[in-house]
Amino acid sequence: MGHNKTVWDNPADVIRNLQPENPVIVFAPTVLQERARRFMDGFPGLVTYAVKSNPEEVVVQNLLSAGIRGFDVASPAEIDLIGRLAPGAARHYHNPVRASFEITQAVRAGVRAWSVDSDSELAKLFAQVPVEIDGKGVEISPRFKLPVLGAIYDFGSKFGAAPEAAAEMLKAVAARGYVPSLTFHPGTQCVDPAAWESYISVARDICDQAGVKIRRLNVGGGFPSYRVVGVEPELEAIFDRIGETARTVFGDDKPELVCEPGRGLCADAFSLITRVKAVRDGSSVFLNDGVYGGLAELPVVGNIDRVQVLTPAGEPREDERSGRIIFGPTCDSVDRLPGELGLPETIAEGDYVIFHGAGAYSTVTNTRFNGFGELLHATVMALE
Repeated sequence: MGHNKTVWDNPADVIRNLQPENPVIVFAPTVLQERARRFMDGFPGLVTYAVKSNPEEVVVQNLLSAGIRGFDVASPAEIDLIGRLAPGAARHYHNPVRASFEITQAVRAGVRAWSVDSDSELAKLFAQVPVEIDGKGVEISPRFKLPVLGAIYDFGSKFGAAPEAAAEMLKAVAARGYVPSLTFHPGTQCVDPAAWESYISVARDICDQAGVKIRRLNVGGGFPSYRVVGVEPELEAIFDRIGETARTVFGDDKPELVCEPGRGLCADAFSLITRVKAVRDGSSVFLNDGVYGGLAELPVVGNIDRVQVLTPAGEPREDERSGRIIFGPTCDSVDRLPGELGLPETIAEGDYVIFHGAGAYSTVTNTRFNGFGELLHATVMALE
C-alpha cells in the first residue's frame, strides 16, 4: 500500500491532481479526532477503541492525540501494536476465545482485562491468568447475549453466554478473587438506544443472580457510523440512554461504564475513491475495487449509499440517478455489491465513485486477489 505524503484539500483534489488508476483510501485526521472527542464528551465512562476495525498506526496515533487512552484488542498482534504505540494505555483483551499460547503471551504483556463466554474458556483463564499483575487486580468479564435488536448483524451467533450461564461465571470469577465485571455487544451498526437499555437491565439481573457487585460494565461497540444519506446516527441519544438506564437499574451499585467503538470512531474519517473500469452496455458498472478489496464487508452489512460520482476533472455528476449493479475488478462472480446502487445515468468509464464513511473493515480486509487490491493512502483536510 503506497502513501502519498501531500495533504490534499479533499477527495476531489486528489482526483484532479493524481488521476489515480488504483483505489485510494483518503483519511481526514481532523474528522477522526472530532469523533473521538464526541465520544469522550458524550459517553458516561471510559471510551476504548476496537483496534480490529482499522489498526493503521496513523489511526491509533490520532486517537491518542485526541485523548483516547484505552483499546479493545483481539489478538496478540493487536496487544503488541498498542503496547508499542501507547505503552501506558489500557488494553482490554475482549476476544472471548483464545488459544492457551495466546493467553500466555497476553499475560506476559501485562494485560489486566479479559472477557469470557464459556466454562471451558474460563477454566483456561483460571489456569494461566494471575489475580493481580504489578499489584493491580485483574478483571474478568463474562460476556452475555440477548436476541439482536436494531443492529445489522448479531454477534450473539458466535459470542456470548446466556444470562444464567453468565451469572454462574460471574460468581466463579468473584470467588477466585478477580475483579468481577460484565460485558456485552448489542450488534453491528446498532441504531436503537433500546438495545443498550435491554442489555443493561439484564446485566443487573445477572448480578442479582450471582450475588455479585460488578466493578465495571462494558456496553460493547455497535455504535453506528453515517452510512445513509440524510440519516446521521444519533450518538448522543444512545449515550444518554446508556447513562440513564445504568443509574436507574443499578442505583447506588452503579458500575463504571466502558464502551469499545470501532466503526463508530473510525468509519467516517475515511473515504474510498474507486474508478469506473467499464459501463457494460449502459447498465452494470465495473469498478477497480470490490468485495476482495476496500468494500469487503458490504455484502454482509449492505451498501453505503453516501456515494459521490466525479468526472476525471473532479467535477460532480449531479444528474438523475438510477439503480446499477456494481461489480468489482476480479474475475470472480461473487465480486459484486449487494442489490443495486443509485448512480448518475451519465456515469462513464474513467469516472470516480467515492464511498464516504469507508474507514472501518476496509483497509484491514483488503486482499491482493487476482492481482488487484493495490491501495494508495492519502491525507485530506476534509472529506466533502
